[in-house]
Amino acid sequence: MTRPDNHLSKIILITFLLTGLVSFQACLQTAQKPVQRPDYAIVIHGGAGVIEKSSMTPAMDSAYRSTLSLALSKGAAILESGGTSVDAVIAAITLMEDSPLFNAGRGAVYNEAGFISHDASLMEGAKGQAAAVGAVTNIKNPILAAYEIMKDGRHVFMVGEGAEKFAAEAGLEVVDPAYFFVQRQRDKYEKTRQTTLEKEFPIDSKHGTVGAVALDRHGNLAAGTSTGGMHYKRVGRLGDSPVIGAGTWAENGSCAVSATGHGEFFIRNVVAYDIAARMKYAHQSLDEAAEEVVMKKLAALEAGGGIIAVDSAGNIALTFNTPGMFRGYKIAGKPAFTGLYADEH
Repeated sequence: MTRPDNHLSKIILITFLLTGLVSFQACLQTAQKPVQRPDYAIVIHGGAGVIEKSSMTPAMDSAYRSTLSLALSKGAAILESGGTSVDAVIAAITLMEDSPLFNAGRGAVYNEAGFISHDASLMEGAKGQAAAVGAVTNIKNPILAAYEIMKDGRHVFMVGEGAEKFAAEAGLEVVDPAYFFVQRQRDKYEKTRQTTLEKEFPIDSKHGTVGAVALDRHGNLAAGTSTGGMHYKRVGRLGDSPVIGAGTWAENGSCAVSATGHGEFFIRNVVAYDIAARMKYAHQSLDEAAEEVVMKKLAALEAGGGIIAVDSAGNIALTFNTPGMFRGYKIAGKPAFTGLYADEH
């Protein structure tokens, strides 16, 4: 005969176990509930380096923020209306290329021979199509030349006169090199030319490369980067900006990345692709991958710079190991953000 107190104990134990199981299942369902992807996200940069409040006048600060905000709004408007991530990236970068504030397009730096040359690249994440131009001197918007090469599909990378001829035949605007003249960049060139030449790229310099990454409502990623390259670079030098996998990468299964910094290090470490590969093969989050590459790997090499990125879930990263980076982002349903200095979030 079963004792009444034993029977009661069994009932209490079973009730406890069932309650615990229900609670565990509820927690598990909560943990596994997918985070809803935003309709779109766009992130931009205008270069990383020694960007500090003490070196910026109120007018300069305002000018940079205004231009970053305008570039963001151009790209976000395309995404808001259902446009593609590629079109949004191009719109944002084109606007920054047209500004004299950044080392890209109109505001590019001079090489040691005293002229300006541009590099740019573009990649989309759905099919992995990519294209780039390097060492071009008369294309008003180099990012558009990269886009035309990508649409054409025959090549990925074109440089110099061949790229310029292709761009002209594609109907892009070709300008006299004098269009790119900006007095402060010319003054910087003359000062360097008349003093001891820099043998190493100074780590405390501002890297004015521009870039954008975007996720559209169709779930497609894209990235683009454009630059005038290194100040007082040797004629013929190419940095990471036009190198697919180093300065630019986009892949729907992982992320889209645009980099800015000391290009030689970014090429040797395949920075943009390294971040994507860490997500794919080491199952790191976007933040973890960006932190490992920029704040640990590059910093250990004393390579200054940063990256912007967005993953397929709409998570973003703006990671840099310098005192500042011109940057901004807009995520659907949330306020836009622009920042210059490291302490802005």
